[in-house]
Amino acid sequence: MDKVRLAATKILFDVATKGAYSNVALAQTLRAEKFGDLDRKFCTELVYGTVKAGASLDWKISKYLNRPLAKVDEKILAVLRVGMYQIFFLDRVPNSAAVNESVELTKKFCGLGASKFVNGVLRAAVREPHKSDFPTGDDLKSLALRNFHPLWLVKLFAEEFGLDATKKILDFDNTEPPLCLRVNFLKTTREKILTALKNFGVEAEPSTLAPEGIICRRHGALDKFQPLRDGLCQVQDESSMTAARLLNPQAGEFVIDCCAAPGGKSTHLAELMKNRGRIVAADIYETKLEHIKANAQRLGIKIIEPLLIDARTIGEKFFNQADKVLVDAPCSGLGVLRRKADLRWKKNPDELNDLPALQEKILSSAAQTLKRGGILVYSTCTIIRRENESVVEKFLAAHENFRPVEMKTLLPQVTGTDGFFSARLERVE
Repeated sequence: MDKVRLAATKILFDVATKGAYSNVALAQTLRAEKFGDLDRKFCTELVYGTVKAGASLDWKISKYLNRPLAKVDEKILAVLRVGMYQIFFLDRVPNSAAVNESVELTKKFCGLGASKFVNGVLRAAVREPHKSDFPTGDDLKSLALRNFHPLWLVKLFAEEFGLDATKKILDFDNTEPPLCLRVNFLKTTREKILTALKNFGVEAEPSTLAPEGIICRRHGALDKFQPLRDGLCQVQDESSMTAARLLNPQAGEFVIDCCAAPGGKSTHLAELMKNRGRIVAADIYETKLEHIKANAQRLGIKIIEPLLIDARTIGEKFFNQADKVLVDAPCSGLGVLRRKADLRWKKNPDELNDLPALQEKILSSAAQTLKRGGILVYSTCTIIRRENESVVEKFLAAHENFRPVEMKTLLPQVTGTDGFFSARLERVE
């Protein structure tokens, strides 16, 4: 029985039944199992591919069942998802192997009694693959099924961007994201890290969006990449690096990062400040503050002060004190769907409707911390207007002592990066 398929199935079961995040569960499993590079890649493909296919994969499975999908035991369903994903979306895996390994896996994971059922369902899929062909056409339901997105989200994109742009966004969301690194200029240069990556067997190139960014196109596990372990670089997407650059903090300034965990932007700010000045890295979760501390220590950063506080009250604590403030607000994350495979299926329309009110409260509180002439950057990793321009416009309408300096949206289908929004605002009198 294949250990890789078993590991992937266990992760998918935890994602479906325990609310586990696929990226976290996968990372923990890969560290524990110590798979070789090929097995790591196969396990990653099974987990992320199956999670990403989500309800579209379940739709296919339902075509071969003699009962409603909801009546199938979750453990059996996890096995079927892994098996069906291999049959329909992994050409390099022979159908016979997908079926036989799934049957053996069922005996181990679900019990002997379920193996006959799994065998029958998967063999029916191999025998009649066209029975579950996705519908063709450009109606939104067909687009949602073919492109592994919930229908409500496809409707939202179509309303916001139009049909042609929506197709491009859906296609982009299903591409494989590269690993991006941010070079720690406190310790080294981009050229030195690029050379080290090449010597480590990684295909990498400099980012054109961020001066400290590196894009790794092909790579194995970087757990043993010494510059990363030594704090010479940090994993961070290149679009995310633009927030600290837009804030443009200077050495010696007092800067607040209102929603800081896990510390990627806080440490970037510190590096731009040449490790001189003061940064308060605030977050509402104490466990996440430990990640900020660990990241800062690894990168050799001394000026970050983690603080447990609700960002909606930060204005009271630091009234009129800060030179610059970053509000990387809680958001729907609709700009990073290619990077977070399960996010598209965990979000819902009600959550999107509730977010702007929270974002507005955080932004208004953060604004109170600024000195006259201070700068505030509001950013999100979503591409939806209601969480971006609309929040900023409402804030500006209520705060005449602020003026917009710059606003920009990185649309993933246009820039080839994660979707990102940022606005630079200045406090004036």
